[in-house]
Amino acid sequence: MRITKLVLMAIAALAAACSKQEPPAASSAAADLVFKNGNIYTVDTTKPTATSVAVVAGKIAAVGNEDDTRALIGPKTQVVDLQGRLMLPAFHDAHTHPVWGGVNHSGCALYDGNSPEDYLKIIAKCAAEEPGDGWIHGSGWKDGLFPPDGVPDKKLLDAVVANRPVAFTNVGGHGIWVNSKALEVAGITRDTKDPPNGRIDRDKKGEPIGSFQEAAVELIVGKLPPPSDKAREQALGYARDYFNSNGIVGWHDALVPISGADPGQAIPPGVPQTYAAMAQKDTLKGHVSLALAWDTKRGMEQIPDLLAAAQKLADVGVAAKSVKFLLDGVPAQRTAALIEPYSDMPGFKGEMHIEPAVLKDAVTRLDAEGFQVHIHAIGDQAVRTALDAFAQARERNGAKDHRPLLSHVNLISKDDLPRFKELGVTVIFQPLWACMDDYMVLVGARVGPARMEHMYPVMSLARAGGRVAYGSDWPVASANPLEGIEVALTRRAPGVTDGELLAPEERVTLEQAIESYTLGAAYASHLDDRSGSIVVGKSADLVVLDQDLFKIAPTQIAKAKVLVTLFAGQPVYGELTAVSAAKTE
Repeated sequence: MRITKLVLMAIAALAAACSKQEPPAASSAAADLVFKNGNIYTVDTTKPTATSVAVVAGKIAAVGNEDDTRALIGPKTQVVDLQGRLMLPAFHDAHTHPVWGGVNHSGCALYDGNSPEDYLKIIAKCAAEEPGDGWIHGSGWKDGLFPPDGVPDKKLLDAVVANRPVAFTNVGGHGIWVNSKALEVAGITRDTKDPPNGRIDRDKKGEPIGSFQEAAVELIVGKLPPPSDKAREQALGYARDYFNSNGIVGWHDALVPISGADPGQAIPPGVPQTYAAMAQKDTLKGHVSLALAWDTKRGMEQIPDLLAAAQKLADVGVAAKSVKFLLDGVPAQRTAALIEPYSDMPGFKGEMHIEPAVLKDAVTRLDAEGFQVHIHAIGDQAVRTALDAFAQARERNGAKDHRPLLSHVNLISKDDLPRFKELGVTVIFQPLWACMDDYMVLVGARVGPARMEHMYPVMSLARAGGRVAYGSDWPVASANPLEGIEVALTRRAPGVTDGELLAPEERVTLEQAIESYTLGAAYASHLDDRSGSIVVGKSADLVVLDQDLFKIAPTQIAKAKVLVTLFAGQPVYGELTAVSAAKTE
């Protein structure tokens, strides 16, 4: 009797299971996309290479060979023959300024100029195309084209535009160049005092020469007409499309002022509202995280404002639980903070924009509130001070998965290298800067040959167990990851095959460079659980190149082209049909 009951129960269970009207497994799992016949580098140590990938509902459903994906091909599956092309995880940019960059590139841009004469021709053309008496402004001049100090003079601008104000920020946003009319409109005279953490460049008589550094930039930027809501959205759309065309589907906007904040750089106001508007329209086409700007003119009282801004953005799906500090400046104008004095100015070590004790307290408090802290630190003293602040936060709050970030980091003291692993700090390097260009020649004159031997110490940090992510700092430099990868391997400018190398022992491998632009950068933005590598369950964020980076010379990498970029399984740049087209060698 007991056995009969058990049998009846089993039969009933089997009948119940069979009565569920589930579709066949093959139909329910049919892929939207299957890529086959590829050279796929996954950035996954457990399965680094593959030839086929399947995508279901925007996520990666299978990674392996064609036997692993064949069962997922259904009647509506689009099968793309990669024909041996290289597929990588789509790139991330761990440090960029999309709205600022988009505004600058859509206005009077100097980025294509390669001499002061080029700049003056562009500015004269802009003045002719926009007649009137209003401001002419833009960005993009390179410090290295104005030796010996990287500081241009107002007289150059006066010669082409004398009767209306002109203002142009440099590529880094840490300096601005104006004409005499702009000085007049802004009310800047020899009696105007340098603001805290800023400098008005002057001649021997104390007269302003037309250039401003660091916080003094705001004396001019505050007079410029801000971009409209529409202009900011157009700028972010421009940046998004530019990123997608370069294989980028994730970015960390590295300095976003909240209402009323002054970050000390030429970042336009209203950026949070721009992201919120585009997120609500579902037009961002990428993974986005924002670093809200710490206002150096305020103190701890701004933290509730930062929390409120972060929550408001989170409510519309934009991650903004990061806060950015500008701790020092740049070495070319001797505004970076060094442990030892500048080689060409004995006794002077530069200055930090924030008192170390204030930084420690702010970082500790923000860490306790759940923020990721992101610090601009270029000189080795600024780097050490930032690490000290992270150490105090860990000591008081305990180890948390907040992933503190240091950006740029030109120099690291050898004694500080082990601390990055100990404190879980990720360094965001700009690999495209790690070559002997005009700017780096200026830097070499400032810091001397011994420190230049370890400029941008990427490999030294990696050997010490530190985490590395790559970011472009666009529009300061090109956002093209392929150009950055080439320089990371060669330590020369893209396409250059001879000449002086910048700190050649700091070169990395191709695998390391790719990881820093994919999984490493995704990690920096807390996105590594969903993007940055080709792993089952992650978002189908993929890029297909026209050349296999593993089969060409490092000096040819920057010439490779993105054929198609996919975000969550959807092409956001290029056409899948073009990938399947016959290859031409």
